[in-house]
Amino acid sequence: MKIHILHGLQGARNACGIAVVIDVFRAFSLECYMYARNATKIIPCGTVEEAFSMKLRHPGYLLAGERNGVMVEGFDYGNSPSQFEALDLTGKSIIHTTSAGVQGLVAASHAQEVVTGALCNASAVANYILSQNPENVSLVAMGWNGVKQTEEDILCAKYIRSIIEGNPMADIREKALALREQEGKKFFDPSRQSVFPERDFWLCTKVDVFDHVIHIDYKDEVISTHWAKH
Repeated sequence: MKIHILHGLQGARNACGIAVVIDVFRAFSLECYMYARNATKIIPCGTVEEAFSMKLRHPGYLLAGERNGVMVEGFDYGNSPSQFEALDLTGKSIIHTTSAGVQGLVAASHAQEVVTGALCNASAVANYILSQNPENVSLVAMGWNGVKQTEEDILCAKYIRSIIEGNPMADIREKALALREQEGKKFFDPSRQSVFPERDFWLCTKVDVFDHVIHIDYKDEVISTHWAKH
């Protein structure tokens, strides 16, 4: 098995085999929490226009997402896991668009198979890959807006790789908490709490709290996801 760590949108375009599109802060951590709150389905959309168009066709769906971290005007929710922590999403379908993670899903559509990645379900992702034993694995660290590398997504990629290789990173939780002094600083800035609440940092840096994997389904130019235990 060949494991490739790739970066950003270009990395997603180049992904082969099983692609893991990683966005720890916050898109794919959020989607895990959405499914954990019993969401029926999450539909990632590459553009805000597509999201609103999907909403017109399905008025009962919820809109969630951001641009540059800020909730899109007219949406029901932003891209914040803490907004969903206490919600009951039973029976709800959610349209989700973001500046990095979801863009990676759109760009990685030529890979053999695509799943999402975050610290909160990293071991489940690695174990799924091991069960499939593909020739190639592409771990795509999306970074900020798909163009700037960030520590949390690279850490998640390296952690998943370490599990696949049979040598799990022993200090992963310490490294996750150290993100507070790196890309995670924004969650502790008092002036940015309306966009990056501190609670999001703690939720996104929980390691291996879910044993499910989010699988991406591509059909008729529409992306949807499903949540499966592994």
